[in-house]
Parts: sequence; C-alpha cells; structure tokens
Amino acid sequence: MTTNPTQTKPSFFANLTTQILIAMVVGAILGVLVHSNATPESAKEFSTYIKMLATIFIRLVQMIIAPLVFTTLVVGIAKLGDIASVGRIGGKALGWFFTASFISLLIGMFWVNVLQPGVGLNLSDVDLATASEVTDKTHNFSAQNFIEHIIPKSIVEAMATNEILQIVVFSIFFGLAAAAIGDHAKPVVNALDKTSHIVLKMVNYVMKFAPLGVFGAIAGVFAVRDFGDLLLTYAKFFGSFMVGISTLWVVLLVVGYLFLGKAMSVLLQRIVSPLIIAFGTTSSEAVFPKLTEELERFGVKDRIVSFMLPLGYSFNLDGSMMYMTFASIFIAQAYGIDLSMGTQFTMLFVLMLTSKGIAGVPRASLVVVAATCGMFKIPIEGIALILPIDHFCDMFRSATNVLGNALATSVVGKWENKQ
Repeated sequence: MTTNPTQTKPSFFANLTTQILIAMVVGAILGVLVHSNATPESAKEFSTYIKMLATIFIRLVQMIIAPLVFTTLVVGIAKLGDIASVGRIGGKALGWFFTASFISLLIGMFWVNVLQPGVGLNLSDVDLATASEVTDKTHNFSAQNFIEHIIPKSIVEAMATNEILQIVVFSIFFGLAAAAIGDHAKPVVNALDKTSHIVLKMVNYVMKFAPLGVFGAIAGVFAVRDFGDLLLTYAKFFGSFMVGISTLWVVLLVVGYLFLGKAMSVLLQRIVSPLIIAFGTTSSEAVFPKLTEELERFGVKDRIVSFMLPLGYSFNLDGSMMYMTFASIFIAQAYGIDLSMGTQFTMLFVLMLTSKGIAGVPRASLVVVAATCGMFKIPIEGIALILPIDHFCDMFRSATNVLGNALATSVVGKWENKQ
C-alpha cells in the first residue's frame, strides 16, 4: 500500500471536521437550554423538528449508497479479473471479520462478568412498555427471515430499501459474470466506473450537510433527555460499557499499528471526519461514501475498497458486537439469572451468526439482543432497562464500527499489495 504521511490533507477535510465538532457542541448547548427552559411537550416538539436536519442528511447519504456499492463493487470485481482473486480476497476478509467479531464479543462478555453492572439493579421504575418497539420485531426473527434478508429476490427492491448485503450478493454475481465475459463487458464496466466517480463527486456535495445533520441529531436528543440524570441512573452500566468499548479501541489500535506501522497514524487522520459524523448521528451507514473516499486517498486500491467496505458493513460491526454480549448478559444479571460460562459461550457463538447481515436494520443491535435473550429464556422486556441510555451507547458503537471497517480494509489492502 502506498501512503504518503507528509501529504497535505485537503482543506475541505479539515474544515469539515472543525464544522462538525462545532455543530456537536452548539447542538448540545441548544438541546440542554431547551430541555431546561421548555415544557416537556414543547421540548418534544422541538426535538421532532430539529431532528429533521439529521433525517435530511442521512437520507441524502442513503440516496447514494446503493448506486455507490453496486458500481464500485462490480468494477472492483471486474478489475480483480477472476474467481480465484475474488476468493482469495474474500477469504482474507471473512477471516478478519469473524476473528474481529469473536474478539469484540469476548471483550463484552469479559467486562460484563468482571464489573457485573446488572447485579442488584432495581427494576421497579422500568417502563416495560417502551420495549415493545424492539421486542415486537423479534417475532419475525427466524432462520428463514435471516436467509431472506441476505439473498435478494429483486435487485430493484434491494436498492429501493438499501439492503446493503443483498446489493453485495447481486454485485458479486454481476462482477464475476462481467469478468468471465472479458473484453465484451468492458463498455459496461467502463460506464459503471465513470458512474462511480460521478457518485463519489456527489459525496462531496452531500457531506457539506454533515454539520447540520450532526447539529440536529445532538440538539434533538439533549432537548428531551437529561443527560446528567441518565448517567447518574445508569452510571454503572454506562461506565462498564465505556470500559469495554475503550478496551476494544485499544485492541483495534494496537492491531492496526502491528499491521500498518506508522501508516496507522495517517489512517486515523484520514478517518477523523467519518468517525465524528458516525458518533454524532449514531449511524455508521451515514459515513459509508465518505469513508470510501478517504480510504482511497489513504492509498488503498479502489478495487479493494469497493470489495471490502460493503462486506464490512454487513459482517464487521465490531462496536455493535461488543455491545450485544454485554447487553444480553447485563439483562440476565438484572433479573438474577445465573448463566454458566458454557451457556455464555454458546450465546457468544449464536450472536456471532445471528448478527451477520443486519446492517441497515433500525436498532439492529437491540433486535438481536432481544432475540438472543428469548432463545436463552431471559425476559426480552429487559430491553427496556437499556433503552433510555442506548442512544449514547450507540454513538460509541457507531464510531467503533467505522474504525473497525477502516482498519480491516486497510490491512487487507496492504496484504494484497504484497501478492
């Protein structure tokens, strides 16, 4: 992989990062002021309207994800040239993804057992009705629906609903077929290549709305939630979660430096903006196009980025994985259910499988946690215990997912350069 640590970063990148940080601070201040001075009804109404800014930004991003994934992945596979190359890179990718997922799940399981944040929790004030939004979705959580979520019956439907994994499956078949045809497919591949560059140019326009989106998301949350009271009430849970997510960051950064060396510092500089956007909007999907652009600027070949990143968004959500074991065992602790280590490891492997391909599902982590609790006879209404503070946990989960995918793509890109 060719990187130039001394290369001057585009001014747009630096300005965008500064604007987003300012937007986060201003949004938090405005939200706190509204929460302190307005009636609960007025604050809720304000939150609904101000969150429209975040909705606009995220929908703009979602607008370009499907064409970006399809065009870049088909072109990337066509440039790889044959099934052997696709299999080699895919094997490395899946090996990395499953190893990272296992380590993330293990970290969550370790810290929830050591710190035991759910032990002795008072359940009397828990609003179980709020859990229905999530628990209702677990009724359709089955092996059949899992397969249907992965395999598309229509590429048009998959693109319309932004089902990334379904788009990936179709694009792999399309790309392999284009590579097999050879020269006859070049006009189509060239057209898709040019289309992908147009879409990437659109990314620059869309990202100008990022500060407004972050501002709206932060202001909307702080307007209706008393962050101080939440942290006080959930201090043990949130503190334990932060220990776990910090451990995962340390592991990811150490692994990054082992594989990338000094280039890891350059990678971190490149992905600062995507990390902050994911943190502010609680959406790793919102930075997919920007992350694609920054990884290519970092020096990863476009064919590797276009192949790895869509797969990573379906199979490599490290922050979410850590949270799943942590939250599942936390709920068991809160209800006084003693899970043996054998049961916990079984739960870990169940989560390893059921969590794949959930990208794009609203509150996917909570749905998987609720479904897993149901499998192990843990009351799924226990989701209500973590719902009040889940948004703040999700901020850290989303940023961690972005770091994990950036690292995976960069490392596999470096491996491929040595072939």
